[in-house]
Amino acid sequence: MKLGARILKTGIAIVLSLYLGQLLHSPSPVFAGIAAIFAIQPTIYRSYLTIIEQVQGNIIGALFAVIFVLTLGNHFIVIGLAAVIVITINLKLKLENNIGLSLVTLISIMETPGGNFIPFAGVRFSTIMIGVFSAFIVNLVFMPPKYETKLYLRITSTTEEIIRWIRLSTRHDFDHQQLKTDIEKLKDSSIKMGQLYVMYKEERSYFKKNKLEKSRKLVVYRQMTLAVRKGLDTLKRLHRFENELLNLPEDFQHSIREQLDCLIYHHEQLMLRFIGKVPNPPANTEAAVCLNKKEIFNLFLQHHHENLDQNPHHYHIMQIVASIIDYGEHVEHLDTLINSFHSFHQNEVSINEENNEI
Repeated sequence: MKLGARILKTGIAIVLSLYLGQLLHSPSPVFAGIAAIFAIQPTIYRSYLTIIEQVQGNIIGALFAVIFVLTLGNHFIVIGLAAVIVITINLKLKLENNIGLSLVTLISIMETPGGNFIPFAGVRFSTIMIGVFSAFIVNLVFMPPKYETKLYLRITSTTEEIIRWIRLSTRHDFDHQQLKTDIEKLKDSSIKMGQLYVMYKEERSYFKKNKLEKSRKLVVYRQMTLAVRKGLDTLKRLHRFENELLNLPEDFQHSIREQLDCLIYHHEQLMLRFIGKVPNPPANTEAAVCLNKKEIFNLFLQHHHENLDQNPHHYHIMQIVASIIDYGEHVEHLDTLINSFHSFHQNEVSINEENNEI
């Protein structure tokens, strides 16, 4: 098992919070460690948002703890009632993610014995805030995440897997059950791809040049993810309607295979071209767009008219053809975006293909 950056950062944040709590002579530094666990986030921007929200959540927890202890005492039933109210207020203020830490603050203060309650409540509140700020410092300083690399590698690996299966599907040379299993894995990979895109989008750029470059990259990466999903959609239809595909005339099957081979090769080249592993084509890129949508559509219409009475399942073939055309259009659009990106930022895409833990 490999340790990811977030696991290591959590450990470092706990150590730092406990050390600071002890250094500041907190009577219960363990609460700082607990708060640090809640505050660790996958991106610096989310960490910044979390620290603002958790300050609010902790103030709510501490405030109601003091009010309830001073008015009703700290009986178990009173603590439970206070917890219900704190949860409700957090929900009303849309601070759902801070409910856990608010309750830790509430209970840690309310379980305090009677004497010197106010000063001790202040110490407990401060101790928890030490943990929150420790997690923010760790997020800011240690191992800043490289979500662009993770996103590109995730897109690339998913694309390669889809392309491999499309190539095998058009030749009817695959394990049907294995493909079914892998399609489910590819769906999960597509979801993770979307999550990484959001995390990369949340990373902040502080210079104008970097902001412009990143805004253009975001457009390219969004189109990459769309192209991957359209490729997966095409693969699912090839798998689902395999029998209908086998019953097509040989020339129609051959045309579909040729068109898809050209399309997936184009897709592969674009992924490499984006990071500079394949040189950019000339300004006129029409020759690179090999999907002949008119030819494949005309073949479908011809087959439809010739076999209208014999085969009632033409709409299945229509779904395959429509999916291929849709996939092709997204790949063509990706080509346009990559060419546009490189016209502004030549050789500025650097992807470190080392092992990145997601």
